[in-house]
Amino acid sequence: MTTGTTNALTAGTWAIDPTHSTLGFSVRHLMVSKVRGRFTDFSGTLVIGADGAASADVEIRVDSITTDNEQRDGHLRTADFFHAEEFPVATFKSTGFRVNGGDFVVDGEFTIRGVTKPVTLDVEFLGVNPGMGQGPVAGFEAKTVINRRDFGITIDMPLPDGGAVIGDKITLSLEVEVALQS
Repeated sequence: MTTGTTNALTAGTWAIDPTHSTLGFSVRHLMVSKVRGRFTDFSGTLVIGADGAASADVEIRVDSITTDNEQRDGHLRTADFFHAEEFPVATFKSTGFRVNGGDFVVDGEFTIRGVTKPVTLDVEFLGVNPGMGQGPVAGFEAKTVINRRDFGITIDMPLPDGGAVIGDKITLSLEVEVALQS
């Protein structure tokens, strides 16, 4: 089911340009700060129909995670967190687009570790540009918050005086540039 329209975008398939996009996250660390990271290997498409209806699909290689700390990244790939060996890909598949002023709300199904849950992305539409000789490009920024436990990432790392090493809420932040393919 798709609702809303994306009339500012030309109908066709728009592919994520990974060299001009970032799929990042942040999570509370030691109850007082945040650890930030990103995924470096991902792909996806945004398909705009002639009527303006839209759908989106994204695949993320979870073993491409980087927090700029090799030891932590290695731990995040284990069964304690992403279990990347058994579940190498996380996916997002849209189920609906709603117009919110000049922006969008995108509902979808997000799958991590083989667990699929509904998520809602608040998406800021940054516009369309004719590009640099390779065809039009469009930009979006999106954000949502998920609970890691909902996806089977239930490791507990309690602190001696209360609290935990890592929080349950993960903020996902996407800065995406897409290029018209067809």
